[in-house]
Amino acid sequence: MTDALQQAMDREWFYPYQLPGGDVVPSYHGGELDHIHATRWGMLERRLKAEHPHGFAGLKAVDLAAHQGWFAHQMAGIGLTDVLGIDARERHVRDASLMAGLQGNDGLSFQQGDVFEIDTDALGTFDVVLMLGLLYHVENPVGALRVARQLCSGLCVIETQVAPNMSGMLDYGSYRFVRPMKGSFAIIDEMDDTEGPEASVTGICLVPSLEALVWCMEKVGFRDVEVLPPPTDGYEQLVHGKRVMVAARA
Repeated sequence: MTDALQQAMDREWFYPYQLPGGDVVPSYHGGELDHIHATRWGMLERRLKAEHPHGFAGLKAVDLAAHQGWFAHQMAGIGLTDVLGIDARERHVRDASLMAGLQGNDGLSFQQGDVFEIDTDALGTFDVVLMLGLLYHVENPVGALRVARQLCSGLCVIETQVAPNMSGMLDYGSYRFVRPMKGSFAIIDEMDDTEGPEASVTGICLVPSLEALVWCMEKVGFRDVEVLPPPTDGYEQLVHGKRVMVAARA
């Protein structure tokens, strides 16, 4: 076993990476979260194939908040030519790059960066923009959506936890002047977990309702916003609408 393979097997991972030779890396959740990874990827792959029925050669993709890079690896694995993963945590970039080296995929790269500090002009645009599991861990979800829109020249896919919706009319300065609510955001406290590998880096999280998410995506410039149907045997939160995967075009 090479040093890189041994390094991969000597630690625990969030994703069920399969190594050259067939071994699957150990996870730090005992495989309990493998179902959500498989459900997410199945939904994403179906949508990508529907969008590009003739294949993925020549397509560029960016995975925002790529974590250990598993979904970026999956996209490269089905033929996307140039896949970039960006994550705020250096250890995630290191892990994802280790796996890219083991897989020998020259079209797959990773870099460290906060989604709110990305130089969108320098990066340019991508045929596919991916944002899975990020939106409900940030204090400025609308700003994150704006970044995704700036980077997107084709399809954007977002997966997020969603909060209960609030609708109706709101007194807006006076009882004589009211405005309709376009959904709602729930505030979640992760202040004690900012060093956690799957948590917010700031600790203040605004979780959108589905109605708020769709409305905001349309207002930042996306079109054809659609909620993707989960498989009936998918991860329970996606099946029951507590999480959603939404696709839209630039």
